[in-house]
Amino acid sequence: MPASPPEEVTGRPVYSTGGIAAASAAGIGLAVIVTLTMVGWVAAPHDTFGEDIVELLRGAVLAWLVGHHVSFTVAEGQISLLPLGLVLLPGLLLYRFGRWLARSCEIARLRHVYRAALAIAGPYAAIAGTLALLAQTDEVEPSMPRALLMGFVIAFLAGGLGVLRQLMRDKGVAAGDLLDLMPARSRSLLVGMLASTGTLLAGGLVLFLVALAVNLPEAVDVTRTLAPGVVGGVLLLIVQLAYLPNAVVFAVCYALGPGFGMGAATVVAPTGVSLGALPALPMLAALPANGAAPVLSLTALVVPFVAGAVGGMLTQRSAPDVVSEAAPLWGFVCGVTTGMLCAALAGTAGGSLGAQRLSEIGPSAWQVGLVAALEVGVAAAVAAWIANWWYTRKLTREVVTQREEARSEKRPEPSAPVVELPTDVPVGKGLATVTALRPREEPEEDAGAPEEPTIVERRAEVRRTREARKRDRVVERRARSEARRELREQRRAARRAEGGWWRRGRADEESEEEMYGITYEASPEEIDQRS
Repeated sequence: MPASPPEEVTGRPVYSTGGIAAASAAGIGLAVIVTLTMVGWVAAPHDTFGEDIVELLRGAVLAWLVGHHVSFTVAEGQISLLPLGLVLLPGLLLYRFGRWLARSCEIARLRHVYRAALAIAGPYAAIAGTLALLAQTDEVEPSMPRALLMGFVIAFLAGGLGVLRQLMRDKGVAAGDLLDLMPARSRSLLVGMLASTGTLLAGGLVLFLVALAVNLPEAVDVTRTLAPGVVGGVLLLIVQLAYLPNAVVFAVCYALGPGFGMGAATVVAPTGVSLGALPALPMLAALPANGAAPVLSLTALVVPFVAGAVGGMLTQRSAPDVVSEAAPLWGFVCGVTTGMLCAALAGTAGGSLGAQRLSEIGPSAWQVGLVAALEVGVAAAVAAWIANWWYTRKLTREVVTQREEARSEKRPEPSAPVVELPTDVPVGKGLATVTALRPREEPEEDAGAPEEPTIVERRAEVRRTREARKRDRVVERRARSEARRELREQRRAARRAEGGWWRRGRADEESEEEMYGITYEASPEEIDQRS
């Protein structure tokens, strides 16, 4: 094939446009945080505006860093229990500006998405590190290395996802087609892991909402005690919504079994509850009282096994194994990857609130990962074996059905064509054997593009061709046997009429009649078809 002409490069440079996108996303995010901070400052008692403006801006920058999950150090200790929900704001902004970058620049292929993601992530990480330096005071010291790392990771993932989504939309590539580019086993494990983790998170959300609904009067009493007012109530609601993902992860850890802690020497687990003094936050009313765990909450222990069953079935659905012994292995691998993801979520959701009493809040990451790998892995292994057995059984039924249909299709035996013999051929004295050969069937040309037959269809076609050839050979053998039998009968009748075998020679000499034979010569094309 001749080489395709080089594409004309149009649009803006990728790296300079990435810097503009990173600065725009950071600027809009800061503007939103400053606006919310100003609203809270206005609603609270305060001094003159000129004296608090610097602290107000520094607090907004610190809140922006908290939205990127950047921990900071205070006099009492370290603050690392940060709301996961605030990551949604910079993530959405970076996603939108990633799509803008893809529309503004010329990105030829999908595999070049990482370049655009790097073009956004590098400047964004630099901005986050600079703001961490500017927000440092004697009382508060944000972690600049964590600001650089988290800024880069969030920008790379969210911005790269936006670039990829825009390119897929422009080039007409569906998400399923993108997954088809992955190896079958890697794709099946990814789907199974995401399905198992999604089921766990859905179960954790249901568990938290049910617990909060049961203890709703207590949450209302805490809100009345705080008396935040209208503006303060809205800000309090925003804070609780930001901490909602943390609460869901805590509920997942409770359903898995290890549970979580709400301070030093505390535990909230199905084995029992031991709590100390807690902050006045209405959503904390969902925590059970000290003592034995509520009986209703023990039903959440079924969630990991349900998640494993869903992940195991989806793992084998897209990539079934011919060897049934391998299916449980891949199901357990799905559980192990789910455990690793759960450990990462548990480590991210927990942290410290600085004070000695609240220095340890959240689950143990390694315990959650280990228990999730075992529970989800065992359930996924069993479900994967059952799903693989069911799939192979169904496939075997389909193959058997196709074979029976092919055998039931009985083609009519070709009848010998009627041949008119010349008038000078004596009737009963000659032998004409004509074997009808099957003509070559030319394939019909479809108007559209031909579909590639599957392996089962090709095998069925080969099997039908062999059976047709076998039937043709049987018909030919029968015709030849019938002709030989007819010839023997004619010769016996002739010997009986002439008086026996001792008079055969003289009868042959006296016979002046000629015998004729008809020979059928097959064409080369028909010979190729028979072979």
